[in-house]
Amino acid sequence: MATEVLCNVENCKYWAEGDKCVADSIFVIGEHSREAANVEETACKTFERR
Repeated sequence: MATEVLCNVENCKYWAEGDKCVADSIFVIGEHSREAANVEETACKTFERR
């Protein structure tokens, strides 16, 4: 199954044209716990500076 992940962090190693994330896998965590109440309480830990 193909999955499209979008990201607008252009200085990430996995960023590609069209705001696509080309990482083999994505790791997103809750900032404060394992349950997020809103999008602001999450963060992508797959980021690597280009």
